[in-house]
Amino acid sequence: MITIVARLVGWIAVWIGSLGVWVAFLSPGFAPIVVPMLGYATFRAVIQLPYFRSSIYIQRVLWQYPWQLLTGVPRGRNKHPRVQEDEMWFEFPNPEKPEEQIPLLFLANMRTFWWMRRFGTVRTKPELKAQIEPLWFAGDPRFVAVIAATSRGGGAPRRLHLLYQRTAAGRRGIEPTDWNASPAALERARRAGAKVPDAAPPQPSPY
Repeated sequence: MITIVARLVGWIAVWIGSLGVWVAFLSPGFAPIVVPMLGYATFRAVIQLPYFRSSIYIQRVLWQYPWQLLTGVPRGRNKHPRVQEDEMWFEFPNPEKPEEQIPLLFLANMRTFWWMRRFGTVRTKPELKAQIEPLWFAGDPRFVAVIAATSRGGGAPRRLHLLYQRTAAGRRGIEPTDWNASPAALERARRAGAKVPDAAPPQPSPY
């Protein structure tokens, strides 16, 4: 969050500074140089705004789930056979049914390029693959989770990235699902920011 704020303030400062220098010291003939600079600074400032929301969601997930270090996590860049979208994916075990693997997609955004280079193909360099092995993980793959690469010293996560199921995103036309999760798991996911159905009320005993 600190980095995002610093970048936003920095690009706004570049925009104001460029405009001020142009008005105060340069002639209108410098427009072909200054105007593109103003446009680029505006673009870079605007693209910081969506990161505020994802950073808030990441914090909510980390308040509810501890970090785990996972090795040998299945992943792929081609379409996963169990989903409709053609996106990169990881597979994580169901917390309440470990033998079941649940795919979590990398839904396209501007932060996926760093991960794409390290996901692993025949031509991917081993030193790039090693940056996400082991993988830091926090969350519930049935709803929402945060992943991270390992820092160079190996003692802390970096490059935090939010992953979520579309059914837990609260988007119109997509109904949430409970994945047969326990009421405690549903409540925990709800506190982490996922949209999940309310647990069914207990049925009265017929006796």
